[in-house]
Amino acid sequence: MTTMPTSLPPRRRAVFVSDVHLGSKHCHAAELADFLTGLRCDRLYLVGDIVDLWWMAQRRARWDAAHNRVVEALHALRRAGTELVYVPGNHDRPIRRFCGLALPRMSVRRRAIHVTADGRRLLVTHGDDYDGVTHFGGLQERFGDWLYYRILTGNQIYNRLRRHMGQRYWSLSEFLKRQSGAAERYIARFVHAGLEDARRRGLDGIVCGHIHRAALFEHDGLVYANDGDWVESLSALVEEPDGTLRLLTHTGETRALVPPRPPMPVALPDAA
Repeated sequence: MTTMPTSLPPRRRAVFVSDVHLGSKHCHAAELADFLTGLRCDRLYLVGDIVDLWWMAQRRARWDAAHNRVVEALHALRRAGTELVYVPGNHDRPIRRFCGLALPRMSVRRRAIHVTADGRRLLVTHGDDYDGVTHFGGLQERFGDWLYYRILTGNQIYNRLRRHMGQRYWSLSEFLKRQSGAAERYIARFVHAGLEDARRRGLDGIVCGHIHRAALFEHDGLVYANDGDWVESLSALVEEPDGTLRLLTHTGETRALVPPRPPMPVALPDAA
């Protein structure tokens, strides 16, 4: 009896993942491990806050078999030929001491420029550099942080009940944040700061994380791509072989898409 060949997952030029927060209470490590296991890509950008060193230093670390599966999946991708580029964020800031380090098929960079198949040059940075222009600081911000972690705990409990009833993951915390005018104004300031940074550098857009709000769109000729997180949105950004950018859920569904840039017309020589 002959067995039918198993179809391989599509191969991507690049994949961008950030804000995993391995070691923290709210990390969805099992879902990320499943996502990484099904990946085939030329380059994987780890865009900061992959390991939550803040949480592990200040609170009780959470590290289980699912966290180990994430690390094993990353090793498997590297062995399969995927190039890993680690751009540390604020929660894994100590790793920035190793920026410039190049290992076999892995490098650590403070920021990077990714060139898509259609020639767009995108700044890849975690996004915490923009905190100075987006945060207000003080008691209001500390209260916001406290409230955010309580919302994440509620999100975890809510989705545990959904799984028990056979329902799919749905981000209660993301829904609640969208109802907050203050949160939406903060997001708008962050998006503006990132796009202006890309514009000043003469680039075609930005890929970032940090704010736990997945998004992909074009604005004034620039691409804004936030690959989301693995605490709330459970999402990643991928580039297809033709330069198409897709924002994917952890189950592989497309949340948003930016098509490739049309090719420049070729000027034909004048007839003699």
